[in-house]
Amino acid sequence: MSRGGRDTTKGEMPERKCIATGEVRPISHLVRFVVGPSGEIVPDISGKLPGRGIWVTPTRAALDKAVKKKLFARAAKAPVEVPEGLVDTVERLLVKRVTDGIALARKAGLAVAGYEKVKGWLLIEEARLLIQASDGSERGKSKLSSPPGKGTFIGCLTANEIGLAFGREHVIHAALAAGGLTKRVVEDAAKLGALREHIGDTPRKGH
Repeated sequence: MSRGGRDTTKGEMPERKCIATGEVRPISHLVRFVVGPSGEIVPDISGKLPGRGIWVTPTRAALDKAVKKKLFARAAKAPVEVPEGLVDTVERLLVKRVTDGIALARKAGLAVAGYEKVKGWLLIEEARLLIQASDGSERGKSKLSSPPGKGTFIGCLTANEIGLAFGREHVIHAALAAGGLTKRVVEDAAKLGALREHIGDTPRKGH
C-alpha cells in the first residue's frame, strides 16, 4: 500500500480523480494536464511532462466544463491561463499520438493497410486490431469483422488520418498485430473516440 492507502501492487493501473466529473478512473482513461512555466495549462498526452498532474475525462462535455467552471485553477490551487481552443488542441494531439503509434507499428512490421491485406491478416488471425475510417463506405467496411474480444476495433479516425500513418493520401482499412504498440494505440484511440463521441467503437461484425 502507498502512504495514501492506495494499492500500488505491481501491474495495477494507477487511478486518478477527474476534476470535472469527480469520478476516479484508471489513468489510461483520462487526459493529464500540467501547469506550464508561464502558468498556462498544457495537455500532457504522453503523461511524461514534469509537474503535478491534473486529470480530466476525455469527453468534450467534461473538458468544456473544466474550462468554463475554472476547474483547472481550482485543481492547481493557483491562477492559471487556459489557452483558447484547448479542447481542439487536445483532439489534435490525440490524433497525432494515435497516428504516430500506428506509424511505429507499421515500421516494426506490425501493421498493414488495404482491404485485401487486412482481410488476409484477419483470416490467418494475425490481426489483433481492425481500424476502419469513420468516413469510409459502410457497405465496404461491413465486409470485414474485427477480431474477437474487447478493444479490437477503432473507428474514430478519418481516411486521411489513417493515411498519414501509412504515408498515403487516405486509407479505409488497416490492421495491427499484437504487441505493446497496439495496446498503446488502443488506449489512445479510446480517448480520441470518447472526445469525438465514437463511444460505440465496439467489435465490428461483418458478413
